Amino acid sequence: MDILLMLGKGALAGFIIAAPVGPVGVLCVQRTLHQGRLAGLSAGLGAALADALYGCIAAFGLSLISSWLQTHETLFRLGGGAFLLFMAWRMLRAALHPSPEVAAAPLHGRDGPVTGLVSTFVLTATNPITIVAFLGIFAFFGIGAFGLSNAMAAWLVLGVFAGSSIWWLSLAALAGAYRHRLGSGELRWINGLSGLLILGFGLYGIGSVVWLKGLQ
Repeated sequence: MDILLMLGKGALAGFIIAAPVGPVGVLCVQRTLHQGRLAGLSAGLGAALADALYGCIAAFGLSLISSWLQTHETLFRLGGGAFLLFMAWRMLRAALHPSPEVAAAPLHGRDGPVTGLVSTFVLTATNPITIVAFLGIFAFFGIGAFGLSNAMAAWLVLGVFAGSSIWWLSLAALAGAYRHRLGSGELRWINGLSGLLILGFGLYGIGSVVWLKGLQ
């Protein structure tokens, strides 16, 4: 019973962390619409793995790693913002370029499922504040994360991965249901809109760091 309870709490925590709409969600939907459910699922899996990694740090009480990540949060946020700007450039280039080959370039060719998984893992992992979010959620659920046995912490992390994966599976499935109803024109509009959204997220991430530094 304790194992099932820990799995359930971890799954709920993972779902809560993954559900808010952000740049990873935009990437997951866009890849699903262009390449199909497998591409969307692989992108979501990368985010779920990153969530599980941070859940692991929080659950096992790895305070040294947690402190190091939070100390270097500025560098992580700048790196994540720069990566978002790069992704936005590729999407907008695909939307504006008249060549079908170039329009498909950001999502085909070398950008296979593994590339999608790695890109969303890196993007999600550049937000170390996720550790704080997990600690807050664990505390809300009455989980003494730093006092858990290794076995219970492992079940908790497994639950986090499962809950996060459920969200990404659902998102990819929903986007995939509309994939075949869209023509090339609609897909170019999606590329453009996705690029603008990603651009906004990237500028916000970098701008917030610069603004905070200016206040110090």
